Amino acid sequence: MDAGLLERGADFLERWGLRQEGAPMNGRVSVVLPVVCPDGRRAALKLQDIDDETAGEGLALRTWDGDGCVHLLAEDAETGTLLLERLHEERPLATVPDVMTATRILAELLARLTALPAPAGLRRLDAITAGLFERLPPVLATLQTAGADDEVRLLKDCAAAVREVADEPGDRLLHWDLHFENVLAADREPWLVIDPKPLAGDPCFELLPALWNRFEEGRLTHRFDLMTEILGVDRERARAWTLGRVLQNSLWRAEEGQALNAEHVAIARTLLGTGGPRRPAPPAPRLPHRQHSVRPTRPADRPAGLTEPGRSAR
Repeated sequence: MDAGLLERGADFLERWGLRQEGAPMNGRVSVVLPVVCPDGRRAALKLQDIDDETAGEGLALRTWDGDGCVHLLAEDAETGTLLLERLHEERPLATVPDVMTATRILAELLARLTALPAPAGLRRLDAITAGLFERLPPVLATLQTAGADDEVRLLKDCAAAVREVADEPGDRLLHWDLHFENVLAADREPWLVIDPKPLAGDPCFELLPALWNRFEEGRLTHRFDLMTEILGVDRERARAWTLGRVLQNSLWRAEEGQALNAEHVAIARTLLGTGGPRRPAPPAPRLPHRQHSVRPTRPADRPAGLTEPGRSAR
């Protein structure tokens, strides 16, 4: 448990007149204290340092204003400290047994979140994709030297797909890390979203975390098609941006001397043509142009109920 964040928590308990009523919950980059507000409301005090992952979280939550996501009750922008509506952290969407039912719930929430344009000041998807293309050549050279021909072909295919859509990066407010552990049961709605890593871009860039989480349950093509149908996006565009997410994560791993993630490779190969019958979705309206780089989390790598998993996407 981060002693510095706990010390900061004690300061905010006093500053905001909060009473702690349970043990701290520890995520990879945050500490969350269950608290009671002066008016008796139960809340969660989220303590974290500001970095590329956490920057803009309060802004995104204010923009959504509780529509499909946790309410932001108070924020200290200087430290990134957030006072949030208390949800049922012991009941993430991952506890829904049927993966297709869980996927439908997640996609319906995602459609609500991405209906809004991103506010100014957030990282942008076009900047991320430009960085991917800059980082790709040295990674390919290293893989070629190592004789990793299959990985080279895969990354080239992913990059080719992204180039087809890179000139229209979109301007919607994205969560960027929406998976089954980042949706919790709630009182005012059955389910609400937590822990955005805000980004301005195309909603099609949002799908990989929900395919990677519960990967072992399969039905990847059906899950992918269900999400594109509910979001009302073009399937080929969604395929391209999802391959872009695979490319992004693969570059991180390769740059650190690690093998590519086998599950990401399997998802990419499924989307590149081995996924069985495909159901077309209605074409989405073309989004205007409008974003740097965060790793999506691997939700299964952290205990359920923690509200800030941090970097674990490899």
